[in-house]
Amino acid sequence: MRLLASLATAVAVYMAAGLFTGYTTALRRRRSARRDLSRYELWLVQAGSDLSPLQFLTGSGVLGLVTLATTTAITAAWWLAIMPAVVMGLSPYAFYTRRRRERLRQIRQAWPDALRDALAAISAGSTLTLALGDLAERGPAALRPAFGRFRRMARMMGVVRGLELMKEELGDPGSDRILEVMVLAHEHGGALVAEVLRDLIGEITEDLRLEAEIRADGTEQRIESWVVVLIPWLLLLFLAQTSDQYQVFYRSGSGLVVVLAAVVWSLIGVAMLRYIGRSTGEPRVLVGAGDAGRGGWR
Repeated sequence: MRLLASLATAVAVYMAAGLFTGYTTALRRRRSARRDLSRYELWLVQAGSDLSPLQFLTGSGVLGLVTLATTTAITAAWWLAIMPAVVMGLSPYAFYTRRRRERLRQIRQAWPDALRDALAAISAGSTLTLALGDLAERGPAALRPAFGRFRRMARMMGVVRGLELMKEELGDPGSDRILEVMVLAHEHGGALVAEVLRDLIGEITEDLRLEAEIRADGTEQRIESWVVVLIPWLLLLFLAQTSDQYQVFYRSGSGLVVVLAAVVWSLIGVAMLRYIGRSTGEPRVLVGAGDAGRGGWR
């Protein structure tokens, strides 16, 4: 049993490394930039992962099962392993959700500087297309890869199509609005381009300030809510390993009933926390019909 637990732990470490870095040595695959992504693939791309949805779900399931087997081997009671297995199975989702949110936040924060650089280039006599292409080299770091692909796509497929592909890749409502304005500015051109960019910079800066205030107000409550959920289970595992009285009770039928009831209530509590603390965000209205419902895993 100890050997099985050791092997299972080794597999879990490998899968966790792949999931939390977005890289799997044997299972990595390339995505075509020209085909439409499903909402789950888009969610993973926005989180910076090269995993497919199937690989992601499989890895999460393996982590949960390995945790279940390992904790069962340690505690000699499979029901004590249910909640740790659920937590480990959901940990990749929580990790990627946080990383996706952070990457999109960095992109939104990078737009004012990117637009200022583009405005400076246009004011110096450059065209909008050249100004946007130059952002691949001297723009904000969070947007350089996207503008680099835009520059290549613009040469092969045209500026408008390049901006549309960039909009699909970023998958952010704020970026949709900015890139849609870029499309209109490219199509109509003229002296209004600089004025439009100045207006965009002011609007985006104000939106970012408001978003930062909302995020700061909710951070402490989210941390406290998860502590309330996890601390009792950590305490239970500790007592079940250090106290003979707790070991006897929680390895009995009565302990099974108590733990299963606690699992149900914990899951209900987590669902309520997610519902209360949910953030719908700005809807994506400037996308095609096929993209309008894409949100991926929230």
